[in-house]
Amino acid sequence: MAGRRDEVLNAAIAVLAAGGLRRLTYQAVDGAAGVPAGTTSNHFRNRDALVDGVVAHLEKLDRRDWESFAGRAAPHGIDELAAALARMVEHLVGPARDRTSARYALLLEGLARPSVRVPLVRGRESLVRWGAEWLAASGSPDPEGHCRVLFDLLEGMMFHQVTLPDESFRPERAIRTALRAFFPEA
Repeated sequence: MAGRRDEVLNAAIAVLAAGGLRRLTYQAVDGAAGVPAGTTSNHFRNRDALVDGVVAHLEKLDRRDWESFAGRAAPHGIDELAAALARMVEHLVGPARDRTSARYALLLEGLARPSVRVPLVRGRESLVRWGAEWLAASGSPDPEGHCRVLFDLLEGMMFHQVTLPDESFRPERAIRTALRAFFPEA
């Protein structure tokens, strides 16, 4: 039944992305998943459980993508790192746009519900550790600090692209500029 549960969670992400948390209902998720009425409530006893399930599912999907991304050979140099990060950003605002939009809706919900915020923060912190390793290998004097600044830039870029799409969006140049600020000798 895990397959059906994932279908429901993927549909919940699509509902969140399209209509925000106010639209996240059992009926909307069942309809988006194309499953019989009551399927979502069979997997999640209440709305809080559904939200918690979505948060955990997003974390799992993000971890899968980032592990795949990180599993490739580590980029060498600023230009390769900028290109790799740009590809990931383009993925997150392209094919994974619903997940990114749903995450923003959940981050706002996290203001009122720390239980929603905790796994989102945990996922970000694991990415900061991974990114800091790459920056350290590239010679950053402050890999964790630089990574946090870089991720703030990437998050802002993605937020703007998701909320105010720009057909000419090409993040690599801005990412490269930020990386060069961290490594002025490069």
